[in-house]
Parts: sequence; C-alpha cells; structure tokens
Amino acid sequence: MSRIGLKPITIPSGVEVKIDSNNYVVVKGAKGTLEQQLDKEIKINIEENVINLSRPTEQKRHKSLHGLTRSLLANMIEGVTNGYSKGLEIIGTGYRAQKQGNKLVLNLGFSHPVEMEDPEGIEVEVPANTKIIVKGIDKQKVGNYAAVIRDLRRPEPYKGKGVRYEGENVRRKEGKTGK
Repeated sequence: MSRIGLKPITIPSGVEVKIDSNNYVVVKGAKGTLEQQLDKEIKINIEENVINLSRPTEQKRHKSLHGLTRSLLANMIEGVTNGYSKGLEIIGTGYRAQKQGNKLVLNLGFSHPVEMEDPEGIEVEVPANTKIIVKGIDKQKVGNYAAVIRDLRRPEPYKGKGVRYEGENVRRKEGKTGK
C-alpha cells in the first residue's frame, strides 16, 4: 500500500495547476513554470485547492506509480513556490571556486581550471571560494548539476580532499604505517 500516494497535496495561494486528459501537468508559481508528462494510468483529481491521486488496481506497478506521481507533483509545487538549493564544500589546499558571469571556474588540483557553464534554469552562487550553492526550481536538475560538480573531484578517503555535499560524512581510511 502506497502511503505517500494517499496523502493529499494542498495547492498554496499563487500557484496554478493545470492537468489535461493525458496527465500532462503545468504548474505556474512565483518562481516560474514547470511542465511534466506523468503516467496516464494514475487518476489526478483537483477539488478546492487539494490534489488527490488514485490508482486503478492494486498491482505492484500501480502502487509504485501512485507514490511516484504524488512525489513528482508535490516537488513541482514546492519548486515553483520556494525553489530548491544544494550546497557543496570544497576541501583541499589550493582548491577553490569562483564565478565569472554565467560560468563556474573551479581549481581542483588539475593542470588547468575547469570551466562549467550554468545550465538553463539553474543558478550557481559562490559566497566563499570554498563554498558553492546550486539553486533552481526543478529538484531533479538542481541535484543532477550538483552531482556533476561533485564528480569532478570526489572526496578521497585518506585526506578528505575534494568536492563534497554540505554535511556529507566522508569515511576516512588509515594510511600506510612506517616502521
């Protein structure tokens, strides 16, 4: 039984949700507009600023789609009202980040600086040269871009150097022992 799928979603004031017969959803809010094609088998009902979802059968596929569809809809509504952000920390001697226009320039111990252009709908801030904040209204795009930045230099287990998520715990290993 999908407990997540049974929870109703309340639509906050200032947010407009449109759903056509093929479950193509358009959510408009203060921060922007998100569009997504959801599975046609899940029925979406909007009554008095509350969205309820129902599934046709109790098959495993329908149960999992029920919760997924509800989560996607709730994330879209949350994104256009508040937005999402993901923080990254850079740890290591000489490792730093800076913003040049719409490019993120990273010095991560390579022989050259790594330049990354901000994708559409994503905003990157560098409040300090060892801190990066990725912001946007689409939760998936924000998380994906943060993961791409982290993959440039993952935190290594011996000294902990690299790019990590804010609050990420890196398991440390003991190095070689000398005689």
